[in-house]
Amino acid sequence: MVLVSQLPAQRTALEEERRDWWRSAACREADPELFFPVAAHGPGAGEIARAKAVCAACRVRRQCLQYALATHQLHGVWGGTSEDERQLRVRRERERDRRNLRRPARAEPGGNGARDRGSRIRSV
Repeated sequence: MVLVSQLPAQRTALEEERRDWWRSAACREADPELFFPVAAHGPGAGEIARAKAVCAACRVRRQCLQYALATHQLHGVWGGTSEDERQLRVRRERERDRRNLRRPARAEPGGNGARDRGSRIRSV
């Protein structure tokens, strides 16, 4: 029995929407300079706040932020985040990943910690 959850036309439309998210972006109707202030302080802080307000109403905000993080966008407001906010997020994720790499493996409750070839914890 074959179960089809989406028709090919629906699947194609969803894939195209994922690729072309920027066509639905709320910022397409706004002044691009609003999203790239000269500084984060002074008048630039007001521009950042206005840009974030545009992002708050955007239906593709998450895709925009994912794009900015994946492509290492250093400047501007993307997905409702400022440059500093994205840098902080990346730094925190790196620190979390480093901590997870350094964390020793835990033994199973009731086991003695001996490991077999498959590196599974086993009781002897």
